[in-house]
Amino acid sequence: MCGIAGWTDYREDLTRYGAIAAEMAARITHRGPDAGGEHYTRECMLVHRRLSVIDPENGAQPMTYGDFTIVYNGELYNTDELRKRLKTLGHTFDTRSDTEVLLKAYAEWGSDCLAGLNGIYAFAVWNKRTRKLFLARDRAGVKPLFYHIYDGGIVFASEIKALFANPHCKPRLGIEGAASLMLLGPARKGGLGVFEGIEELKPGECAEFDEKGLHKRLYWQLQAKPHTETLDETGEHLAFLIKDSVERQLVSDVPLCTFLSGGLDSSLISAIAADRYRKDGRRLSTWSIDYKDNRKNFTPSAFQPDEDAPWIVKMSEYIGSDHTNVVIDSPALAEALTPSMLARDLPGMADVDSSLYLFCGEVKKRFTVAISGECADEIFGGYPWYHKPELLFAAGFPWARSTVKRAALLRDDIAAKLDPVAYVADAANETVKGMSFLEDDSAEDRARRRMFLLNFYWFMQTLLDRKDRCSMAHGLEVRVPFCDHRIAEYAYNIPWEMKALGGREKGLVRKIAERYMPRDVAWRKKSPYPKTHNPSYAAMVFCRFKAAAMKPDCRLTVLLGRDKLDELVSTEGKSFSENWYGQLMTTPQMFAYLLQLEDWFRAYEPEILF
Repeated sequence: MCGIAGWTDYREDLTRYGAIAAEMAARITHRGPDAGGEHYTRECMLVHRRLSVIDPENGAQPMTYGDFTIVYNGELYNTDELRKRLKTLGHTFDTRSDTEVLLKAYAEWGSDCLAGLNGIYAFAVWNKRTRKLFLARDRAGVKPLFYHIYDGGIVFASEIKALFANPHCKPRLGIEGAASLMLLGPARKGGLGVFEGIEELKPGECAEFDEKGLHKRLYWQLQAKPHTETLDETGEHLAFLIKDSVERQLVSDVPLCTFLSGGLDSSLISAIAADRYRKDGRRLSTWSIDYKDNRKNFTPSAFQPDEDAPWIVKMSEYIGSDHTNVVIDSPALAEALTPSMLARDLPGMADVDSSLYLFCGEVKKRFTVAISGECADEIFGGYPWYHKPELLFAAGFPWARSTVKRAALLRDDIAAKLDPVAYVADAANETVKGMSFLEDDSAEDRARRRMFLLNFYWFMQTLLDRKDRCSMAHGLEVRVPFCDHRIAEYAYNIPWEMKALGGREKGLVRKIAERYMPRDVAWRKKSPYPKTHNPSYAAMVFCRFKAAAMKPDCRLTVLLGRDKLDELVSTEGKSFSENWYGQLMTTPQMFAYLLQLEDWFRAYEPEILF
């Protein structure tokens, strides 16, 4: 993985702005600590920071071939197939890098090359002959690509912070950004960068920029198709896709490990990887996260009936991995709220982010690449809202049921400019507008397709944002095999009675998993992302929030009413009776989110436009 940035302007001579290019690169050096490069023409500047994973000796960027110059962040998992196809068309290759393959694929097919890519990517290509800039982002939105357009030019980068190194892009907050932070955060609308004037290419979107402006199009969308395979055929088909996706993503010229939580998804990935490594005479390394005194403080619930730790040990022993467990204490978890927010450029999932940030920092000490189990729940119906009719058919987002409570925290003058319930409902409805379905789909079938899209384009994007920024902050590449677009396309059309085999969430995946692990692990109740159960963390976060809220210059009052802040302090959050976001962000995480928001205002000092 890498960090990319660039600037196209048809009125300025960009060769005079080397200092700006250097500063944009400096702000994403963490994404690519191994090397860097720049490319200039009068109208286009391209910047690259490299994390060497494939062919470290070669593959330097920006890379030029004929009229085309590319900067690329990502990994292609079908590089060999593409290279063979291009060779039959007369292309030769000087490196083993996927960058060269992608560049020549674009030179050969233009934007049509996207249809043949399997991977995670965000890239930009400058065509010096046509004087046009091309941008693209992978189908699942694993890799980020933000941009800002102004009269006559565009600035783009892997992270928002790099955009602010350019004089044409300033941190500003408008009413839309305020609504996003307070009514949807840590989620955000597809394409919205929260800061005024900053946008992001959506998953499966590409764009061309020329003197007439930016022209975007979706090159990939989920399509409804009849499912004609039997249950056995479906199981074999899906088993092949999962195994193939994992094994493709094991390719690396630098050390690679997997994350192992003891849950179904990470256990399945680790088991497949361990089998592959064993056949090659190698031993897989697995990593997990835990919290100090979690065993002492854990209380079983319907949401999480047992601890992860014993299951992690069982799976590690079963697959024979070399396992490392990282234990995080409450003070470190609270301290990391700010750097994890800075990594994301926005308030995020509170300690869910800060724990991942700390964890990835430890993993990076020994590894450059990791593989993780994100996105199976979104794609295969692992969450309660797929299974409970009152949530499946409800308007809006099933994980965002606190809109009225959130809106009540806003300053009265801001609340008057919004219709909070309509704002959130419209965001959900816009996502599913034009949804692909079959004419003979039942009402329940359509509701589950709708839920699939909401999860894919919202909940999953929040998790992918978190994973990318918290890992790349340390120069750690994390791959997510369940985000393979072939799996998403296939799963979108698997009938629910097959997908939820045995009446269980992800039942079909569990049946497949029996091939790779003990049955009790395969059918273990879904385990959420591990979080601390130590009451010292909740007390510590509330104490910090109280201190921030009581300061005369508290920045939260830009959005929140002073009386609302005082009420949160006096009731210790009891006045906010809903979860902030889904099942992972309860009262302590609400305080942590607001702390991140306070620090965000201080760090970025956005100009307020409302």
